[in-house]
Amino acid sequence: MLVRDAMTSIILTVGPEHTLREAARLMSHHRVGAAMVLDPATSGVGIITERDVLRSVGAGQDPDAEHAGDHTTTAVVFAAPTWTLLEAASAMTAGGFRHLIVLDDDGPSGIVSVRDIVNCWTPVLASR
Repeated sequence: MLVRDAMTSIILTVGPEHTLREAARLMSHHRVGAAMVLDPATSGVGIITERDVLRSVGAGQDPDAEHAGDHTTTAVVFAAPTWTLLEAASAMTAGGFRHLIVLDDDGPSGIVSVRDIVNCWTPVLASR
């Protein structure tokens, strides 16, 4: 299977000025663990995850005062839709993260998570 078969094609996007509470509320509402952060000032693409929000709150920071842009990972590893799920899982394992933004020729086309990969592999593993 390929990344394009497993990825979520609807991407939750937030801006760097969204508060962590706003980002968390949106992620919760859409039932996703990550959002793409688009910074129009730099044309940069980053990612913020539930883990980023958790670290901030755990450190005692105010989720209403902290901004997504200050907790965004900007050194993002991108996946291609034509990667195998094993390639995506290997990139996640090597980088210590659970989400990859998927880029095609037109830009971001989805997000693939560890859960997406496990959901694809589970029927295969169960049939053995």
